[in-house]
Amino acid sequence: MKLLITGATGFMGARLCKALSERGDEIHALVLPDEDYSHISRFIAETREGDITNPTSLVGVADGVDVVYHLAARVVDHGSYDDFYKPILDGTRNMLEACAGRAGRFVYVSSICACGTGRHMKGLTESDECQKTGVYYGDAKLEAEMLVKSHAADFPKGFVIARPATVIGPRSVWVTELGKMIRDSIFTYFDGGCYSAGLIYIDDLVDGLVLCGAKDQAAGQTYFFGSDWEVSWKQYLDDLAVLFGKKIRFSLPFKFAWALGYVSEKISQPLGIRPMITRHAVGLLGRDLDVDCSKAKHELGWKTRVAYDDAMKEIKQWVKENMT
Repeated sequence: MKLLITGATGFMGARLCKALSERGDEIHALVLPDEDYSHISRFIAETREGDITNPTSLVGVADGVDVVYHLAARVVDHGSYDDFYKPILDGTRNMLEACAGRAGRFVYVSSICACGTGRHMKGLTESDECQKTGVYYGDAKLEAEMLVKSHAADFPKGFVIARPATVIGPRSVWVTELGKMIRDSIFTYFDGGCYSAGLIYIDDLVDGLVLCGAKDQAAGQTYFFGSDWEVSWKQYLDDLAVLFGKKIRFSLPFKFAWALGYVSEKISQPLGIRPMITRHAVGLLGRDLDVDCSKAKHELGWKTRVAYDDAMKEIKQWVKENMT
């Protein structure tokens, strides 16, 4: 198949390019002008220059494409309304309009945050109601999902929405950004880190994304993707801290940390500096993210295959080579 991938040079996109290339698919990567794509060059047939926030740059980008994988988004935990909504919502709108009537299927990589950042998600299914919570990333993802659904008629092979849980692996923000904070500052658990982190290793997620693009029965569906691991935030944070020679010693109550995040964001955003703490971070690190992934297992035949210990070994090696 001929595939177009946005966000192809990122953490998820690069692994997806590799997996699809190994299947024999023809990969076209949407890249920004002057963007470095050397690390994926051996996996792709060609690059197409374009910016998802600039509709005129996307004209003809999906001509002859069987499946579009739309991954490009802002993934850090801080920023203004426009910082999130322009790439996530407007960028998705621009991609949908550029691909409508040209591509066969549109696979949108969303997030469990679309369900409502800051809520417990244990046992949550795809049919449960989502909610906005004022956290820009999750709210923008939810609106983008609704937009994708409204374009269903524009794709003969349908749309698919994938909602990954906490995706870890080399280059993941849950390793790089979290690792930097643990390494360089006084880090804390929220509610003692007692809840499920909802982790999934990148290779297991990529398996699910491949199925989203290939399976006929996926058309028009939304799928959660999370591992079968029973790993708490405390366990993962402790394991990550060890890689940096650190130990986490403090914990904040969730409600207090959420309020502190709100105040920190309000003070920091006008100054253009990183907040000390954000609701996005608190709303994930302080909540149970063990969503129900049985739908993907039953309908797509998907399953996780990477053990937690094996995932952490690969992460350990990458951190040693790149962050210490």
